[in-house]
Amino acid sequence: MIAEIIRFVLSNFTLTFLVIGLLFSLAAIMRAPKPVTAAVVVEKLISWHVFWAIGVCFFYNFVMHSFFGQMAAQFIGWADSPFQFEVGTASLGFSVVGFLAAFRSFDLRLAAIVGPALFALGAGFGHIYQIVTQHNFAPGNAGVIFYLDFLIPLFGFLLLWLQHRLGRPAA
Repeated sequence: MIAEIIRFVLSNFTLTFLVIGLLFSLAAIMRAPKPVTAAVVVEKLISWHVFWAIGVCFFYNFVMHSFFGQMAAQFIGWADSPFQFEVGTASLGFSVVGFLAAFRSFDLRLAAIVGPALFALGAGFGHIYQIVTQHNFAPGNAGVIFYLDFLIPLFGFLLLWLQHRLGRPAA
């Protein structure tokens, strides 16, 4: 049973890092000076979202595609290819920007969310294409990751909109 849980957590890493980011956000909100304003809640959510769901998640994706490309390709239902390394290095770029942006300006967070969001949305539509044309229902193509290719960008855009609307909390 423990092996299955570990396999689920590592195979569905986008969900894992989204949840960890939400847990860190919750802890940060609980530790924030009272009264906690909506701007503080959004600040904690977006900073930890960018750190975990972009920075850490895309670093994990870099490692998997760059060093375990054959396993990553098999999980997606594809043949291994040198393109895996290119996906890995793109993921490394997104990761670095995520780490730089997590606790910085709105504009840097905007850049950190938009690039990976377009990548994820493109991957999501690619998964749909693979499902329809190739009947590829591999876990990495039609599983949890497929849904999160849409959910995580939408959540990131929602957080950006809320922070733009509410502003950052006073220091």
